[in-house]
Amino acid sequence: MQLAKRVQKLKPSATLEITAKANQLKKDGYDVIGFGAGEPDFDTPDNIKNAAIKAIKSGKTKYTPVPGIPELREAVAEKFSNDYGVKYDSSEVIVSSGGKHSLFNIFMAILNSGDEVIIPSPYWVSYPAMVELCDGKPVIVNTELTDRFKLTPDKLEKAITENTKAVIINSPSNPTGTSYTEKELKELVDIIKNKDIFIISDDIYYKIIYDDFKFINTVMIYPELKDKVIIVNGVSKTYSMTGWRIGFTLANKNIISTMSKIQGQSTSNPTSISQYAALEAITGDQNCINLMNKEFKKRRNFIVEFLNSIKGINCFMPEGAFYVFPDISEIISKKKLNGSTEFASKLLEEKKVAVVPGVAFGNDNHIRLSYATSMENIEKGLKRIKEFCNNE
Repeated sequence: MQLAKRVQKLKPSATLEITAKANQLKKDGYDVIGFGAGEPDFDTPDNIKNAAIKAIKSGKTKYTPVPGIPELREAVAEKFSNDYGVKYDSSEVIVSSGGKHSLFNIFMAILNSGDEVIIPSPYWVSYPAMVELCDGKPVIVNTELTDRFKLTPDKLEKAITENTKAVIINSPSNPTGTSYTEKELKELVDIIKNKDIFIISDDIYYKIIYDDFKFINTVMIYPELKDKVIIVNGVSKTYSMTGWRIGFTLANKNIISTMSKIQGQSTSNPTSISQYAALEAITGDQNCINLMNKEFKKRRNFIVEFLNSIKGINCFMPEGAFYVFPDISEIISKKKLNGSTEFASKLLEEKKVAVVPGVAFGNDNHIRLSYATSMENIEKGLKRIKEFCNNE
């Protein structure tokens, strides 16, 4: 009996796949260094865990309203009104089971058959798959290393058709860590601000930024475009709460209402306990963000300098997130490898180092390394990568 056609071309998440392989090798007794997982290695802060324990003990373990508990929606609206300088109401917020779930519900809510979504490449692995699952068409726009993998106005304009429904802007970016300046973002938005096109602003890494870079998104530049901008955020990266599965969407009331209908007929509410933990995360002590970012910056500086010391590797300094996306095309050529997948496979096999092949993100000349791991692991793993690259 044939299964659903919509999933025939669907591929497993490369990041989860490489992490699973690395974990199996660890289970088999090998000393594996993993640069694959896109989650902070820090524990969830105690005040957040204690809020969850309190919720359990006080019996807050039942169903909640589908779009989230009112106090969390209100807190999200207040927080992002302050962070973005644009007024949001709780009716313009929905809480879902992680940022990934938020994005899937967005695509379900806005896409009709054949609608196109412009996705700059390199992209987060799940964007194209989600669009296809929701009967849309991903329009992949390749960006260049010379532009720090940022979408340019010219490329955006050429990608727009009468079927364009949305464009995704992920800044800071997974997998590159690159981030848009106000000027760069303004140039992009100027092309589409008068068109009937949604801007999906994936801001999940907006608090993980370095040096003097200032985060900016579309609605902060053009508050009048608020109804066209769909913002995705959550607690996973900022508060090291990946397993708690809480994401937020901020959008116009019609989109939020539609997403709530979808959520009500699929997952219903996010976990009640996680919602109370998330409430503490965004309203409680924020010092954990600075502590994590300070350590991430140290690791970023070290990993970029080390990678650039390896002959044949070119890696730029990212402004945010916790990834680097080095160019390994010279190594691929020297070793006569069949792209980034074979590079990653042989590196794991020979040196027990797990990285994610760049082809999963739309660029086969690169690999992604997450520096959300200890400095000890980073140093050990990079030495092994250097040995692998230097071997003929």
